[in-house]
Amino acid sequence: MPDQVGVREPLLTDDADAAPERAFEQLGAVADAVLYEGYLLYPYRRSSPKNRVRWQFGVLLPRDWVERFGPVAPGISGSADSWYQQTECLLRAPEADAVVRLRVRHLQMQHKQVEDADGSPVESLRTADGATHLSFDEAIPRETELTVPLAELLDGGRTVDVGAPGGDEYEPLPGDAGRIVRRHRELRAATTVAAEPLAPGLFRLRVRTENTGEPTDAGACRNEALRDALIATHTVLGGEGVEFVSLIDPPAALAERARGCRNAFTFPVLGGAPPQSADGEGETGPAMLSAPIILSDHPQVAPESPGDLHDAAEIDEILTLRTMLLTDAEKAEARATDPRAARILDRVDSMPREVFERLHGAIRSLTPAASSASRTSGRSTGTRASAGTRASTGADRPEAPAPEPPAEARSAAPQAHRATLTPEPGATIRAATTATRQEPSVPEPPAAVHAAGPEVQHRTPAPDSATRAPAAAPAAHRESPTPEPSPAPPAPPASAPVALVAPHEPPASGPNATPQRPAWWQEGGDEGLSPATDTVLVGDVPLGAGSPVLLRPRARGADAQDMFLDGRSATVAGVFHDVDGSVRLAVTVDDDPAAELHGWYGRFHYFRPDEVEPLATTGTPAAPGRAHDRLRRRPQR
Repeated sequence: MPDQVGVREPLLTDDADAAPERAFEQLGAVADAVLYEGYLLYPYRRSSPKNRVRWQFGVLLPRDWVERFGPVAPGISGSADSWYQQTECLLRAPEADAVVRLRVRHLQMQHKQVEDADGSPVESLRTADGATHLSFDEAIPRETELTVPLAELLDGGRTVDVGAPGGDEYEPLPGDAGRIVRRHRELRAATTVAAEPLAPGLFRLRVRTENTGEPTDAGACRNEALRDALIATHTVLGGEGVEFVSLIDPPAALAERARGCRNAFTFPVLGGAPPQSADGEGETGPAMLSAPIILSDHPQVAPESPGDLHDAAEIDEILTLRTMLLTDAEKAEARATDPRAARILDRVDSMPREVFERLHGAIRSLTPAASSASRTSGRSTGTRASAGTRASTGADRPEAPAPEPPAEARSAAPQAHRATLTPEPGATIRAATTATRQEPSVPEPPAAVHAAGPEVQHRTPAPDSATRAPAAAPAAHRESPTPEPSPAPPAPPASAPVALVAPHEPPASGPNATPQRPAWWQEGGDEGLSPATDTVLVGDVPLGAGSPVLLRPRARGADAQDMFLDGRSATVAGVFHDVDGSVRLAVTVDDDPAAELHGWYGRFHYFRPDEVEPLATTGTPAAPGRAHDRLRRRPQR
């Protein structure tokens, strides 16, 4: 029978078999984040409107309730209500004794009803000890684990019960003031696991979970029907003697078979730590997480995060600060709403200063650059900091470390290393920049040179020749030891790189000086940049706000959500600059019914210039104005 999430005895004890087990268990933190995503959102109070509309991912309701108006439309989005969930993925198993292990997890809704001394249900009750008790919907975590030989899965598969029992629980309140009654209905559900051979040592694994129960009331509203549902349903896959193939970045020989996998209301990604280096032949791994929330391969919870806030897409520091600022009355309501909210408040109120400071941010892409060979062979896997534009992963970037951080962050990286950034690839994109830059004012030892990205044109009055920054040179500039003093070199040609000067670098002077601009963390670092009016050249076509494009995400390295947009037409909303000098185009998809709303809110998809094709081969973007300016904002009141 399913049980609540708890401590489990390891299935494997032999050290030789420990790696697959570790990969399977290491997915626990990410799986828990999926399980409780949106369970309770800031400000964690029952009265908050956002906490009255809950349970948005991986909801499997009784089929008769879901299809009362017609069949469901299959898709990978786990935010759509369904009565089933299906995972298909590729599995390598060279030996005949391979074993597949899976864990199906979900939440079961439980209603907490407060009753007074007369047994009458009430929404709120205050007891003599000063505590307030609120009626609210809680949830019980459930999971079922299955280990089965691959040979059995090839011979018809196996079906197991993954439902949960119903029941009532009673908790008396102090001073005979009343009681709390917790009720949860029985859930009936089943998971079927099967496999089919595709080639010697290669198989397609299918995991299908269905809600097999009958609705208590087929005409009930959704909030009532959720009592018969599996919520936040997801599957963790692992095994012995097996290797899973990435559906996002499969080996080239398996790409066609990977496209043939059919996933419904969930999407599988590789788990565990990302590989230390890339061989260009796709990715495989010992474990997989199939979740109703679309993730990238190797998702991880940031090590700086001290605990779950049930909003994994939000920034811990912001939520922590906001929670700290709740009034005493708001905190009292949150504590009475749910035990998980009470634990969040306890953690925030008692958080040590050093733990809070770690929430401020981290740059994981800084790596030593001892030689050009190590720079070209290394691969960054961390998250880069972004100057208010976009956070992206190392897989989205060339092998280039980020600029040196400000003083408070420099302790995270060796101080003796300096690195040179290379512009991003793209045969049809020319590299240049024409913005006037401000010089820093605090002289210290020299820092890194920052190579410019694709050619960006600013539709502002052009600076005079004395202040114009020269265009970027090819990515042949590499770090070298500091030479002995020598006569000043001749004036740089038009293709010389623009220098990014850290706060401690002395300003250049003299007729041969390279024009400089502040580092991204300095005030004025983004002066001269205008996302709504800048353009970037793709081929010979200037693209800017209002330009029509065709989306062509890269075959490798693009995240899943970008890949689903391949071949779709879109409209550029703005040209954004990342902190490493690269450029991103913010776009809205033309056939997206919510395109106008996304533009109004400023929620865009972001693509590199070499990931789009201009649909207009001549001319320039429309002149700036409200007709095309999707970066406009409604005035705040």
